[in-house]
Order: sequence, then C-alpha cells, then structure tokens
Amino acid sequence: MQSRILSRITLIALGIALLLAGLFFDTGRAGPQAQVTPTRDRLAEPTLPAAPTQADRGAQVYWLSCLPCHGDLGQGLTDEFRAAYPEEDRNCWDSGCHGERPYDNGFKLPRSVPPVIGLGALQKFTDAAVLYGYIRGTMPFWKPGSLSEDEAWSVAAFILRQNGLWDGRIELGEANAGQVRVGAPGATSTPSVPEPAVGGGIRVAWPVLLGGVVLLGLVLLLVLFPKKSPQ
Repeated sequence: MQSRILSRITLIALGIALLLAGLFFDTGRAGPQAQVTPTRDRLAEPTLPAAPTQADRGAQVYWLSCLPCHGDLGQGLTDEFRAAYPEEDRNCWDSGCHGERPYDNGFKLPRSVPPVIGLGALQKFTDAAVLYGYIRGTMPFWKPGSLSEDEAWSVAAFILRQNGLWDGRIELGEANAGQVRVGAPGATSTPSVPEPAVGGGIRVAWPVLLGGVVLLGLVLLLVLFPKKSPQ
C-alpha cells in the first residue's frame, strides 16, 4: 500500500513538473507571447550595418533627400504618410509653406507625389541606367542635380532592392546598370517593415504543457477513484 501511494505521489510531482516546464521553457515551437512593441519612428534616420552595401548607403540618401516627399516606404506623399509628420508640417500645400506663395528660398510642392516602391512604381524606367539618369538629373525635386554620382547610384540601388529588382551583392554602376531590367517584371508590392519585438513574455511549450495536463488528470483519477481489490 505504501509503495502504491509513493508511486502516485511521484506521478503527481512529475505532472506538476511537466506543467511548469511547459510554462517556462521554450522547445522551439512557441505559442503566443506577451510582447511590448514600441511605435516605430517612421521619420528616423536608418542605421547602417557594420559593413554597409551600396544599397544600405542609399537608404540614408533616400531618408535625407527622398523620404520627405516619397514616403517612408516609398508609397508617395499619401495622407497616411503625412500623418507621421508633426501636426504643423502636415498641410504641405498651405500658402507660406509649399503652396502658391512659399517662403523665401522655398518651393511649391506638387499635389501628387508618385510612389517609388511597389507594384508598377518603376514602370516608366526600362533599366537601372535610365532610373539613375532620372534621379541624377531631376532629383531631389527642390534642388535637381544636387546629388553626387555616388549618391544617385546608391539611392537607385536602394530603390531597386526594395522593389526586388536588385540583390545588392555587387555595386550598381555604368558597367552593369543597362543589364538590370526594371519596368513590370519582378516588381513587388510595397514592403512592410517589421516591428522590433522588445520585452519578454512567457513562451509556452504547448506539447509539454498538454502532456502534463493529461498525466496529472490520470493521476488524480487514480487517487480519487482507486481500483478496489477483489474480495
């Protein structure tokens, strides 16, 4: 009798241990997590990796010279993107800002700014050389031709990479730009930016947790309803 009670107590302890393991240990197949995700600063300067590529450098050029009009995701000057700006800077077309009568040394902003990232955004450019030439000669809107050759190539490489048209493993330049087809083939939809996951949370190993519940239930049945010995 004592050995039977001891075995049941052991099984109960094992079931509890499995429950705790399921709650506090991750087996690699984690269930839902409690996470705290901060709001991404859509206007923040991108951080360069330790060994930046040409396209990585282009991301910073884009942030400085292109993002204000073409959007943080290349979506264009949409109402949704303008809402990311401080309230006093959202109505870009007001007189005195970028409207009919801009400030001294200011400029009038177009009512419609096209996307540069997304399905069909680069349709009018046949190849990367044409895209580079357009950027170099006409951008940024308020000071055309102010980008250096290196900056124009970098931002072209960045835009092409974001559209899935350039892998960025080698640098884009005069020698290979004409071979990089743009237009419709290979264009992608506007990419999403993953939100960084910050903070912890309990990661639940569901198979272990379920096994612990089943085992604990069986043990409780044995304790509450012991099998009677035949008389």
